[in-house]
Amino acid sequence: MSLLDCFCISRTRVESLRAEKQSETSIHQYLVDEPTHSWLPSSTRTSEVICSTNVSHYELQVEIGRGFDNLTSVHLARHTPTGTLVTIKITNLEDCTEERLKALQKAVILSHFFRHPNITTYWTVFTVGSWLWVISPFMAYGSASQLLRTYFPEGMSEPLIRNILFGAVRGLNYLHQNGCIHRSFKASHILISGDGLVTLSGLSHLRSLVKHGQRHRAVYDFPQFSTSVQPWLSPELLRQDLHGYNVKSDIYSVGITACELASGQVPFQDMHRTQMLLQKLKGPPYSPLDISIFPQSESRMKNSRSGVDSGIGESVLASSGTRTVNSDRLQTPSSKAFSPAFFSLVQLCLQQDPEKRPSASSLLSHVFFKQPYFEFL
Repeated sequence: MSLLDCFCISRTRVESLRAEKQSETSIHQYLVDEPTHSWLPSSTRTSEVICSTNVSHYELQVEIGRGFDNLTSVHLARHTPTGTLVTIKITNLEDCTEERLKALQKAVILSHFFRHPNITTYWTVFTVGSWLWVISPFMAYGSASQLLRTYFPEGMSEPLIRNILFGAVRGLNYLHQNGCIHRSFKASHILISGDGLVTLSGLSHLRSLVKHGQRHRAVYDFPQFSTSVQPWLSPELLRQDLHGYNVKSDIYSVGITACELASGQVPFQDMHRTQMLLQKLKGPPYSPLDISIFPQSESRMKNSRSGVDSGIGESVLASSGTRTVNSDRLQTPSSKAFSPAFFSLVQLCLQQDPEKRPSASSLLSHVFFKQPYFEFL
């Protein structure tokens, strides 16, 4: 039995969907042109679990959290014809602004097109009146941020960080190869299934570098609904200057997420945006456990007890089986030691010059990921 098995309330093995190659042009057509598109997925998905759009086929078990700025309720449910546990995200479309509707549509469409084991899958999407139902595999371990809040308030062990980051960066590399910037890489967008599969969610923030059939070197727009993700954003994205930003901005977010997983805290969480930018622009690169970049203990306790994240793809804190963490464990980052390989990974990702950061593909070959792996199962 693995360490994570001790923390998992319920486990279920989810069969992976076989990847089907999609045209890059067709993907970017939806990203750029944003045409009217049916919420229903492709008819090529033949499993009853995947294709069932009959609301009576789903038995809601319990609300396990909320997401997308509290507009989406997340439920553990059972698909009654097969008995399969699923996750259902339910959103009242009448409560969403036009911008949020576009963000929801983008997340759904991209999940429909992107086929990779480390990218979160939406099995079925349909509407019931004004309510949008999104059916996806049940991720028994929830998100990495949920694990931090509930079981690792002082940070995860290095082997566990290695496994989680490796799967998430694999998904990120797939997006980069398709010319897309994720723009919201963080622990709450990293989901873990019952069999240890790590997937990357949060596609509503994604931005394509391809327009009119050409791949551009940089983009310049600021992500919508970005307040909650600013601590993870790169200096060049926050600057909003004429140089713009590209896929290397996601690599910076990988470095911040590594700090988050290592310490149990979100760097820069309580800083004003101007102060945050100044802190990120100064050098040399900071340590994963640099106390100056972490929030104060009072805010930490508040954040650790909250189960609400933003983004339709985020996993949220389960409402049952949750441990309460004593405040004396939440005062400062852990003083545990990390390997030189881990520090090297973080420092490479947090380079101020984007050109000095490795690509996602190169990052997967870093010595940190070559060390012995922690087994989930």
